[in-house]
Amino acid sequence: MESPGVHIHLSSFSRHIQPFWQPFREGLDTYIIRLQAEGESEALIDGEMVTVLPGDLLLFRPGEVYDLRIGEKESPLGFSADYYVMCTGEWVDHWWNKQERAKKTRIAEDGKLQSVWKQLILEKRRLDGGSPEILEALFQALCLLLDRAIAEAPVGPSASLLLGLKMKNYIEEHATSLIRLEDVARHAGVSVTRAVHLFKAKFGYSIMQYTGQIRLAMALQLMDNSNYTLERIAEETGFGSYTYFHRVFRERYGVAPGVYRKRS
Repeated sequence: MESPGVHIHLSSFSRHIQPFWQPFREGLDTYIIRLQAEGESEALIDGEMVTVLPGDLLLFRPGEVYDLRIGEKESPLGFSADYYVMCTGEWVDHWWNKQERAKKTRIAEDGKLQSVWKQLILEKRRLDGGSPEILEALFQALCLLLDRAIAEAPVGPSASLLLGLKMKNYIEEHATSLIRLEDVARHAGVSVTRAVHLFKAKFGYSIMQYTGQIRLAMALQLMDNSNYTLERIAEETGFGSYTYFHRVFRERYGVAPGVYRKRS
């Protein structure tokens, strides 16, 4: 039996290649959280059908009219892919009411959000309906990640900020691996030159400087909370060699990694 805090009615990844219409004209019985992943659709927002593009998050609460359409009547085919969850519960009520929630928000999806969503879908898909504790934990994590994505979303239309956030999220996800400017730029869908200038303009430091900050933060955590050798920490955090890690650490903190570790 699911917790009264969170009840997941449906959660899935949906792909449509033909026209689709899902109206709830008399009002929803559940909350709906939907993220457009690919293609496009249309949704009724404040009495008007508006286009929903990749990165658009839709949030509707019980009692609200919900009208989602994919593909035009004149077109034989439509294309859309999205993640969605239909849910109710006391925890969901509390989470929803913590702040005003726009029906449509453009967020910079960073992969971590979709990863949690996929785990929620797989857990709910189990023959036994999934563990209530795991379902609730995954759903709560999803909601908190959504809150952060919403908080980081630009107030007005800002394609450049969204691109910057995409690059930031890519760096955070791949910091322990080799990161090339070409890979970061490709992830955002821009040239290397544009990626370099845009990132610096938006955040005040370069792509590689931010990569170094993330790696150093990870290294500090391992130095404080593990028995790993400094050589292994350098490898685990993406520095590659202890010599390079030593140089970057000393430049940033004024002491060698070994000295820092003895002090802490």
